[in-house]
Amino acid sequence: MTSKTRTTSHHRIIVGLSGGVDSAVAAHLLKEEGHEVEALFMKNWEEDDEEGYCAAAEDLADARAVAERLDIRLHTVNFATEYWDHVFEYFLAEYRALRTPNPDVLCNREIKFAAFLDHALGLGAEAIATGHYARLTRDENGQHLRCCADEGKDQTYFLHLLNQSQLASAYFPLADITKPEVRRIARDLGLANAQKKDSTGICFIGERRFKDFLERFLPRDPGPIETPEGVQLGEHQGLAYYTIGQRQGLGIGGIAGGREAPWYVAVKDVAQNRLVVVQDDAHPLLMSNELHALRPHWISGQAPQTPYRCRARLRHRQPLQPCTLLEVDATGCRVGFDAPQRAITPGQSVVFYDGDECLGGAVIERAV
Repeated sequence: MTSKTRTTSHHRIIVGLSGGVDSAVAAHLLKEEGHEVEALFMKNWEEDDEEGYCAAAEDLADARAVAERLDIRLHTVNFATEYWDHVFEYFLAEYRALRTPNPDVLCNREIKFAAFLDHALGLGAEAIATGHYARLTRDENGQHLRCCADEGKDQTYFLHLLNQSQLASAYFPLADITKPEVRRIARDLGLANAQKKDSTGICFIGERRFKDFLERFLPRDPGPIETPEGVQLGEHQGLAYYTIGQRQGLGIGGIAGGREAPWYVAVKDVAQNRLVVVQDDAHPLLMSNELHALRPHWISGQAPQTPYRCRARLRHRQPLQPCTLLEVDATGCRVGFDAPQRAITPGQSVVFYDGDECLGGAVIERAV
């Protein structure tokens, strides 16, 4: 059963309208199928007006323009408290622990498919929809989250923490179309946001200078930047501000007499508060065949029997990597990869797939 089959009967659906082109076209497609469609704009971050940052106001104006053009009712709601309590506090705690979290993953579970879903049901909706690039199928075994038609835009990585109940109330209208087709539809509809740039910032916080933003919440703790051999190249501002595999923003050049090549963060040495960097993007310090992860979540509600052959990705848009789930229990899992993986990053998610179906994932604890 495809996502299109799901929509043969008509429902009252509230679309999360972000101001972007994807959610706008999602709303249009559902309306074309005959559903009773309304929209909801979520504000989840209170801007610091002193910085003149007003992306939410701009996005709301775009959402209003889309709703007017599509002739659908637009609701607004402020989930800033929920976002702070359930997403941002975790985000900061992970950075304080020198890990690199992915707030978009938690934001989907706690805000878009929890707070938004509850609010929409309270408004009389039967289901919600978003502009995510993902596919849903349903059968006697429940809800199945699958990759979408546009492989380069697939967002199942960010949706892997959703459960059966959340997916049962969800629609992903963009499952079968590509991003260029989405923009073409928006242009044909005369939507002002047809060419609006995709957001690449922190979920609901937006595109800021990331290190400057973190410094508002995390104190600086300077220390040396060194090669594996102990040659000091510069000074870092705090290990929390860097991530494994990072290339940009290190503020160091080459060693006198050495080769000029990019430097990559390879080790965050907590004991000595030093950042170890290397010049080879496939340096042994960056490569691992195995990882341990914590808090596994399985969309079906049941963990696979191990050893289990599947594929996984360690970051959004990474090609799926053949691997084996070696051990799984309620608290963690151990994963072995067929080929060495680069820059396995504590705090990020490892997400598992069987064919095109997203099985779930876990939070990376460490590379082995």
